[in-house]
Amino acid sequence: MNFKLLIQYDGTDFHGWQVQENDRTIQGELERVVSMLADRETAVVGSGRTDAGVHAEGQVANLHLPDGKFTPEKLRSAINGNLWRDIRVMQCERAEDDFHARFSARSKTYIYRVMNAPVMSPFWRRFAHHEHKPLDLAAMNDAARLFLGEHDWTAFSSSHSDSENRVRNVTECVVTSQWDARASAALIEFRVSATGFLRYMVRSIVGTLLEAGRGDKDGDTIQTAIVTGDRSLAGKTAPAHGLTLFRVDY
Repeated sequence: MNFKLLIQYDGTDFHGWQVQENDRTIQGELERVVSMLADRETAVVGSGRTDAGVHAEGQVANLHLPDGKFTPEKLRSAINGNLWRDIRVMQCERAEDDFHARFSARSKTYIYRVMNAPVMSPFWRRFAHHEHKPLDLAAMNDAARLFLGEHDWTAFSSSHSDSENRVRNVTECVVTSQWDARASAALIEFRVSATGFLRYMVRSIVGTLLEAGRGDKDGDTIQTAIVTGDRSLAGKTAPAHGLTLFRVDY
């Protein structure tokens, strides 16, 4: 039986999604627990890798277990009962046999959060990047529109990316701001949706938009970086802890 899981995690203390020897990872923790419950080695397939320190509100995974061994509700409870508190299976449901968390995905949405204030609230320190300089929201949204469409994202990805094809279609790139009463500061969110992402792609886009917001990067430079693939023209990659995998669409 094929099960589809909706997973949330605080990625602070994880070395990313993918199993790594001697490092704590999301996939490693899930496979350890599920294999113990199934009394056999069981693979857990995620919609995609998140890097060390990156969080998830809507990560999706699937796994196969023998028919009749677990109901979705009992499987969710059993997994959560054996995990540490920084990762939880929020939903568990039966899926079609051919459902694959990665290959069935049509698009993904990431949100990058920035606390724009002189002082960083301790309540946000694990989940948002601190930017103490004032940011121009209009300038960032003007620059964000340059990232829409299908492009080669060489300038905005890691040189060590596993993918040879670096063309992806960005369908949404928007910057919003809201007042956060608890922090007494502006919480700025960068929402980016695409058919797929390269390693560090969202964080590179956000780092570039932050430079536009500070007045350190103009639209012509950003457009040239996209067209030429010149990494030196893109902004500095934003830190991992501000990034959250928000949603995966199928």
